[in-house]
Amino acid sequence: MRLIPASLFFVLPLLPALALAQASLPPAVEAAFNKTNVPVQAFSAIVMPANGGAAVLTQVADRPMNPASAMKLVTTLVGLEELGPNFRWKTQILADKAAKKNNDSLTGTMYLRGGGDPNLTIEKLSSMLRNLRNQGLRRLRGDLILDRSYFQPERPDIGAPQFDEFPDAYYNVIPDSLLVNSNLSSISIESAGDKIEARLNTPLDKVKITNHLHFNELPCSAWETEWLPPVIETTSNVIDDPEAENPNAPATKKPVRQTTRGGLEITLNGGFPKRCKITNNINILDRNQYIAHLIRALWQEMGGTWQGEVRDGKTPASATVLTERVSEPLADILRIINKQSDNVMARTLYLTLGAESGSTGSKQGMSHLQAADARIRQWLFKQGINDAGLVLENGAGLSRTERISPQQMAGLLQAGARSNWYAEFASSLPVASLDGTMRRRLKGGPAELRARIKTGTLKDVVAVAGYVRDINDQQWVVVAMINHDEAARAKAALDELINWVAAGRP
Repeated sequence: MRLIPASLFFVLPLLPALALAQASLPPAVEAAFNKTNVPVQAFSAIVMPANGGAAVLTQVADRPMNPASAMKLVTTLVGLEELGPNFRWKTQILADKAAKKNNDSLTGTMYLRGGGDPNLTIEKLSSMLRNLRNQGLRRLRGDLILDRSYFQPERPDIGAPQFDEFPDAYYNVIPDSLLVNSNLSSISIESAGDKIEARLNTPLDKVKITNHLHFNELPCSAWETEWLPPVIETTSNVIDDPEAENPNAPATKKPVRQTTRGGLEITLNGGFPKRCKITNNINILDRNQYIAHLIRALWQEMGGTWQGEVRDGKTPASATVLTERVSEPLADILRIINKQSDNVMARTLYLTLGAESGSTGSKQGMSHLQAADARIRQWLFKQGINDAGLVLENGAGLSRTERISPQQMAGLLQAGARSNWYAEFASSLPVASLDGTMRRRLKGGPAELRARIKTGTLKDVVAVAGYVRDINDQQWVVVAMINHDEAARAKAALDELINWVAAGRP
């Protein structure tokens, strides 16, 4: 994929519009800033008609800013445009060509090949295994190879630096092409009376919880204050395997062989409030171990047995597909990404843009992160949007380095309004005071139910970007970003800007 030099980009549709825009801020927006320690100089914004025309407000709109999760608009719109609303990811279970099937047994190597499904749930994996049982298989004898080669590198999480002090949190999960249930272990904790009880909800074979939590005097809302990262240790489990030697022998005469299979112990430490009940979904287990223990548990629940281990590898071209599962269409995935601001899914879509960019990127030695970056810039070029100052890292906005100007974001949103897939794109955005990350904002004001807004929040960033329909039924693009150590204090200024647009800009 050819990288387009920034000097070749043009922004002709935006230049006249900026010249006509007002420079002063609406009084309510300025008043909101005056109530904080955040200077107006930390604020960049633009308001433009969605279908083209002169901007009615600009505030340093050409300045590259950290947009936080508002960057997901770039990934989702370009993904929709480039891949189409019906694009689906595929996950497969395959058998080696040399594998032998005898009655209810399959002897030989099997493969679990990931295709980048951003929503590969336990239920979906269980459905695939159920399909194997419905084919008559019960006893599996052979290793399971995990094939993550759809994305390059195959394990971008390995060696990646921590984003913040909560590496086990869901929002920090770095995807690969075979990410099952986002690698999350669900642990429920309840304190009642003089006991603290902990339970593992995720079906993981031979994984146990050891509870060393103690009571503290904090309110339940502050339960994470004294939470410590769980300690994971490998244990040995001796099991009796009556089918290990001769599966055709009569049941009463089958020899019993003792085998050892490693288990896992999750030890919980720290303080926990009294009269408190929570469920914590955390990324704490090695990914291969997680899949191995999960599949063993699910297969055993279905009455099956499995002798073999999990290891990394690639699927040979000669392997035979036993079952496959396709994801929801991209249009449905977009609703989760934007309404819930799902970092993991956004990063998966970003990688998919690179993986589906053809052979050009691989010929140039690009990773799929690099190929996605190049593909997005090419799309921007076709829309006449200047990419000067644009910085892409993972396409989700969970980044200290990503940058985009309000002017560039507005151009993207105008392109979205022209897109064949505008309905699918707009329906993925949170609606003010109704759902997603906007469900509690702008209630009772002129923008209630009239604004479809993607939010962005980091410790030093707040941002909004999307579409606002005013009281005259005119559709506007609104983009505003604040980058400052105390940015969160000025979030009200962003809401006032949206209300000003929705009210007809009085």
